[in-house]
Amino acid sequence: MRSAVLRVGPVSTRFAPRAVLAGLLITLVAAATAVYSLTVGDYPLSVSEVLATLSGHGDRASEFAVYGLRLPRVLTALFVGMAFGMAGAVFQSLSRNPLGSPDIIGFTTGSATGALIGILLLGGGSLVIAGSAVIGGLVVAALVYLLAVTDGVVRPGQLVLVGIGASAVLASFNGYLLTRADLGDAMQAAVWLTGSLNGRGWEHAIPVGVAVALGGVAVLCLARPLDTLALGDDTAGGLGVPIERVRRALLIGAVALTAVATASAGPVPFIALAAPQVARRLTRSPDASPLVAGLTGAALLALADLAAQRLFAPVALPVGVLTAALGGVYLVWLLAAQRKAGRW
Repeated sequence: MRSAVLRVGPVSTRFAPRAVLAGLLITLVAAATAVYSLTVGDYPLSVSEVLATLSGHGDRASEFAVYGLRLPRVLTALFVGMAFGMAGAVFQSLSRNPLGSPDIIGFTTGSATGALIGILLLGGGSLVIAGSAVIGGLVVAALVYLLAVTDGVVRPGQLVLVGIGASAVLASFNGYLLTRADLGDAMQAAVWLTGSLNGRGWEHAIPVGVAVALGGVAVLCLARPLDTLALGDDTAGGLGVPIERVRRALLIGAVALTAVATASAGPVPFIALAAPQVARRLTRSPDASPLVAGLTGAALLALADLAAQRLFAPVALPVGVLTAALGGVYLVWLLAAQRKAGRW
């Protein structure tokens, strides 16, 4: 992929024009989807009314519909999608495997286990559930990392296999928790496990927005060493990259993004898996940029949530139902494409 160099005085940076163009187009898609999502509902608004409300010139009814009901949900979808997309790009690059996604290798399931403990055993509110989800994701990530280390080095293939095994064990434990819970708590937990943006307010949008701002910046600062790691440990080490230190920092940042996103919307499946692959094909790059993958994840989740609300109206599906169905089809296609290319 051709790249260009931008110089401003003594400072210069290299970028890929196609990646920049793809990022801008994806951003426009996400923005258009967000604006249109603000128009639909029991109190319909036109695009001009939504834009007037956002600029501070709407009436009280429009302000309530936009700021009180719809904007928090839309922002949560964008931030959660971006967090999953960036985390998926990091995991797939580190594992050198298109299946190296947090919802495949157990990190999302770990966050879900933590949240279930918060719901079913601790009986806490949204703050307890969110905190438990973050702690669960971090603990499982630490265990998977330790089990995947051989002679002080993480083997990418071993990371994926250990993660898949951990995901299976945790899924069984989650099922056990549901069978032992009271009916009301079990129903609440089952809805949360599906992955949903229904009823999301500012208390969900703000934490995941802050997490994306902080964790996303940290991941982007390590984007160049991440590209070097994709060349192989021997090459990266020869170029002076502190391999394990960079790998641990990237894992911590990606796990934190995954855990906070899961705490905000539940374990929405396949966004972290699909977003980096879509971004890679749009940019025609061997590895997806975490930024472009994050923007792709935001657009995909916003589109999926809009479709989940409107396809079967007046019944609104949890967005996880739709992403799981589409993700299953995508996974079958991905496996077939990899086999056709002779990689498996």
